[in-house]
Amino acid sequence: MAQAGRKTNWFAIWVTLGVVVALVLVTVLVVTLNNAATPKPLPTEVNTPSASNIDAETGAILVGEGDDRLDTYIDFMCPVCGQFEQVYGAEIEGMVDDGSITLGIHPISILDEQSNGTQFSTRAASAAYCVAVEDADASLPFLQAMFENQPSEGSSGLTNNEILEIASGVGVTGIDSCVNDGIYAGYVAAMTAETPIQPGAAGVGTPTVAVNGEVIANSQLPAAGQLATLFD
Repeated sequence: MAQAGRKTNWFAIWVTLGVVVALVLVTVLVVTLNNAATPKPLPTEVNTPSASNIDAETGAILVGEGDDRLDTYIDFMCPVCGQFEQVYGAEIEGMVDDGSITLGIHPISILDEQSNGTQFSTRAASAAYCVAVEDADASLPFLQAMFENQPSEGSSGLTNNEILEIASGVGVTGIDSCVNDGIYAGYVAAMTAETPIQPGAAGVGTPTVAVNGEVIANSQLPAAGQLATLFD
């Protein structure tokens, strides 16, 4: 007598197919998330930001209209820059608001190597120009918000989406492509190379401060609340 043919176990087949499909979907999701978390390579061509509040020759984002001039060269990952903002930020804003000074903000990049390959310093500096071009009045609030949300040195820094959220929080939208494409990355590199060196320093450091065009050593900075004495 011949044996009857084995019945096909469709349940086992469908379970196996379901597992395979699930694994494929997980793989696609992981790859997608990894790609989203890793910024695209930044451009090297120099795209100069064009706006009335930006001194294209020096890279200064100008805030205020005072006769005296205070220039600050900052890296958004620099912890000492964050401390500088905590100590002097409100005082600087007050001098801008009362018409005492014109503030020149110079976003530069010297700490890209401290962000696990994401080039956070350059991306953040480029984004500062995106904001300044879009809305001059948001330039200082954006700087303040970036330092309020400053990542730790040695971390991967903020993602482009997080930077865009900060920009949105100070009222600037519509700059997604500018930030995501790092439009001003080449310009940031060029301006970083032109950053003045503090007296007695061996190389570029942040923050670097200039008073009416004269670069001073950070040791010359007065106590909090006395910044105006720099202009006496």
